[in-house]
Amino acid sequence: MKRYLEDTAATEQFGQELWEKLPSKCVVFLHGELGAGKTTLVRGFLRAAGHTGAVKSPTYNLVEEYQVHDRKIFHFDLYRVADPEELEWIGIRDYLAQDCVCFIEWSEMGQGFLPKPDMEITLLVQGEGRELLMDSH
Repeated sequence: MKRYLEDTAATEQFGQELWEKLPSKCVVFLHGELGAGKTTLVRGFLRAAGHTGAVKSPTYNLVEEYQVHDRKIFHFDLYRVADPEELEWIGIRDYLAQDCVCFIEWSEMGQGFLPKPDMEITLLVQGEGRELLMDSH
């Protein structure tokens, strides 16, 4: 699927639409350069789920955890991972074994330790907007 998102609000809106479509257990890889809107998309998903708190990029923590009603959502950012083996140290298998939605940015940094995703979303900067490419597996 290909779609144009004209601004930040449209990117967040798409995240809200994902809330209705994704199962309670899935892995979503998010691709795109820095500032492409990956966290904005996750924010939209969380807002649709009922989360009212801050939604920040997990760049320095590697993972942000959210419990919304009876669902768990994990947002990973592997940008700063120097070696995929670091994922073992943070307990990636334990996270992925749960009934949860896992959004993973910079998944290529975890190659060999991550499962095949259920969905891949790529955001490409196009002026003020974004081109969104989505592939379900």
